[in-house]
Amino acid sequence: MTIRDEAAADRDAVHSVNVDAFGRPDEAELIENLRAEGAVLCSLVAEEHGRVVGHILFTRMWVDAIPAVALAPMAVLTQYQRKGVGQLLVHRGLDFLRERGERIVIVLGHPRYYPRFGFSVEMARDLESPFPPEAYMAMELQPGALAGIRGKVRYAAAFGL
Repeated sequence: MTIRDEAAADRDAVHSVNVDAFGRPDEAELIENLRAEGAVLCSLVAEEHGRVVGHILFTRMWVDAIPAVALAPMAVLTQYQRKGVGQLLVHRGLDFLRERGERIVIVLGHPRYYPRFGFSVEMARDLESPFPPEAYMAMELQPGALAGIRGKVRYAAAFGL
């Protein structure tokens, strides 16, 4: 399994992976809109035997005036799910963001999946969002990055929030 930056030639495959994983085109369309908006910070694909089998996207967001990163969406072809592909994508993406000096990452996701990477509901408790608190999580890429941070989250316009 290879994790690498998404290339322009991967766009159709990324679209297909997201449609397959989510069972609808909404997330694939969101990705296109985020690209058009210029909000993408990192887009990675998982490739096996020359085939794109997974994708993860990180985009700019804000907590009031403080820059943060949204992890959304992450998708893996159904036949490759539960084989560690998503885990590889998340780890590689978080490493990239740390190297860039990003400090905060936020995800709306499964409460039993994302804590293994360091995301927690507790870290997101002071962040105002339209999402259910049990699935809304944050993590610090730099210790103390969320200390004293309170405020409303703002996603890229493509999210429609």
